[in-house]
Amino acid sequence: MNIEAYFERIGYKNSRDKLDLETLADILQHQVQAIPFENLNIHCGEAMELDLEAIFDQIVRRNRGGWCLQVNHLLYWALTTIGFETTMLGGYVYNTFADKYSNAMIHLLLKVTIDGRDYIADAGFGRSYQMWQPLELISGKYQPQMPCIFRLTEERGTWYLDQIRREQYIPNQEFLDSDLLEKNEYRKIYSFTLEPRTIKDFESVNTYLQESPASVFTSDRGPR
Repeated sequence: MNIEAYFERIGYKNSRDKLDLETLADILQHQVQAIPFENLNIHCGEAMELDLEAIFDQIVRRNRGGWCLQVNHLLYWALTTIGFETTMLGGYVYNTFADKYSNAMIHLLLKVTIDGRDYIADAGFGRSYQMWQPLELISGKYQPQMPCIFRLTEERGTWYLDQIRREQYIPNQEFLDSDLLEKNEYRKIYSFTLEPRTIKDFESVNTYLQESPASVFTSDRGPR
């Protein structure tokens, strides 16, 4: 694997000499914009592999995308390779239909420490919830970005990522009861703790998500 090939894949040509927040944000945004969230392997009868060499081949050499366990594993490798202090974390995704967070740790995200401050970096959630810039690990702070406003909150060691709803334009009062309107102030995305993880911690759920009939990724409702 070659770090220069990774940077070419994401179109990153800027400096990587300074391990600062600006560099981290720049790399994250380039990866988000260049590498799509996709699970096409499942629908083609192929495995979604977690081995780093296989991920590098799929995403960098074959110009593909991947799901969170893959794209954030690749980002972890890239950041640590150039010297960032990076830690894998595990997330529990909020299910709006069940109105609860997943029982299993099904999402991989990263914590990056710069000059004593911690930031969350996640290049693999997809949809309108995808962050484009790192989020400072501060409880209760509104952090506006291009896609939306995010907020991290902490309760007894568990952190929660929410998307703050922007003020909606309602041209006519009769639309106030429409199901198309967001009724809550914020949308829950996922929860996580700061316990360090390794890619081995995600092997069983990686298998489950691509093989179980109950998985959203194996049904017609799943992302592509």
